[in-house]
Amino acid sequence: MALKDIQVSGNKDTRSGFGDGIAEAARNNENIVALTADLAGSLKLNQFMKEFPDRFIQCGIAEANMIGIAAGLTIGGKIPYTTTFANFSTGRVYDQIRQSVAYSGKNVKICASHAGLTLGEDGATHQILEDIGLMKMLPGMTVIVPCDYNQTKQATMAIADYEGPVYLRFGRPVWPIFTKPEDEFVIGKAQKLSDGADVTIFACGHMVWNAVQAGVALEEKGISVEVINIHTIKPLDEAAVLASIRKTKCAVTAEEHNIIGGLGDSIAQVAAKNFPVPIEYIGTKDTFGESGKPMELLKKYGLDVSDITAAAEKVLARK
Repeated sequence: MALKDIQVSGNKDTRSGFGDGIAEAARNNENIVALTADLAGSLKLNQFMKEFPDRFIQCGIAEANMIGIAAGLTIGGKIPYTTTFANFSTGRVYDQIRQSVAYSGKNVKICASHAGLTLGEDGATHQILEDIGLMKMLPGMTVIVPCDYNQTKQATMAIADYEGPVYLRFGRPVWPIFTKPEDEFVIGKAQKLSDGADVTIFACGHMVWNAVQAGVALEEKGISVEVINIHTIKPLDEAAVLASIRKTKCAVTAEEHNIIGGLGDSIAQVAAKNFPVPIEYIGTKDTFGESGKPMELLKKYGLDVSDITAAAEKVLARK
């Protein structure tokens, strides 16, 4: 499919994809339990709470305790989904996740909303930009960053059947829906959105849509662009990464995260070990965020469509 042919079917926040996904998953699996740290509304758990009140645990503002409870529930065969903002899901409880979940190999699903700059007005204290790095470095932790409502819903259901700890990252703002409900979602397998010969754009989360738009602009200039949605950061689809960069011989990575330790570094490591190519990074540059409107923040911190386009033109010149 050409990038210009990708259609937007609506606009909806990815956290609503999580809310709808966990409710549907719970209908199919009685072992699924939802826990929250005083943020049931923000994580869109209303339908789950209505249908499964006996499988909902309100932990209050006690995130570390929530992780401990979730780890314990797995011993009895439950599949706990913990829910809070991404900052509190990772940074605040890193020790508990490391010791009680990752080191212990517990089947806990850490579900994190309000990630990245697009959290918006709540500002730097809530806009975690380090969480992908924190989670991907934990042995045995799977890290998933879906791109829109449909894919977040699919990912939420898929992790129920995936044995082992998972970090699922999604967001607050209303965002274009451009994947289809019937699109195949496989943990650990990248989604190619277009075939191209000149440059590859690897992206995750909200940045996938920006990458698509950048690709359209580049193709209008006669540049052939391959856009790949890396919805699973770990395990990374190394075969898809290598197949693409061997063809285009240069790449741009785009993520709503610090360029240190995120998607870009994962792609660069694969390239450095197997097929070195020029790479440009789109992401925050070793900085905290600030309060502001989501789109204005993406522009200020260099994550806009125009920034991806400029990075692609720059990396092409480096080939």
